[in-house]
Amino acid sequence: MAKVLILYYSRSGNTAKMAEIVAGGVRDSGAEAVVREVKDAGVDELPGFDGIIIGSPTYYGTMAAEIKKFIDDSVRHHGKLVGKVGGAFASSGGLAGGNETTVLDIVKALLIHGMIVPGNVEGDHYGAVAVGAPDKRSEEQCRILGKIVAGLCVRLEGRG
Repeated sequence: MAKVLILYYSRSGNTAKMAEIVAGGVRDSGAEAVVREVKDAGVDELPGFDGIIIGSPTYYGTMAAEIKKFIDDSVRHHGKLVGKVGGAFASSGGLAGGNETTVLDIVKALLIHGMIVPGNVEGDHYGAVAVGAPDKRSEEQCRILGKIVAGLCVRLEGRG
């Protein structure tokens, strides 16, 4: 069974809610979802996952320092995550608060690791975003993100 890590940092609880909804989408696609707050995760676990989805609140237009440090520490696995599937999500305090720049910063790190990052042709193209607490629209985008990443993991697993 494909296994997807949903890694997040959340101060207010909004990004944590998004992580749980993403996990639901992962499970809906037939993959195992492992949800971890960044403080409870270690970079040495990363090679054991088929997919990695990272979520962060937006601070000054980018990811939280806790997520950035985790990504920086992941350099020890450079070249070991090639071909795994990735995704990103973010929350912010206001409209045009930097959600897309946060998601794209996370996606850039995943691409540097050689990961496959699928887009969403109909919704939040780069990754799910919420302004404040996730509303119905952002909840649906979180579910879709989980389904897209996990669905690709499941398909790739079958070609092993």
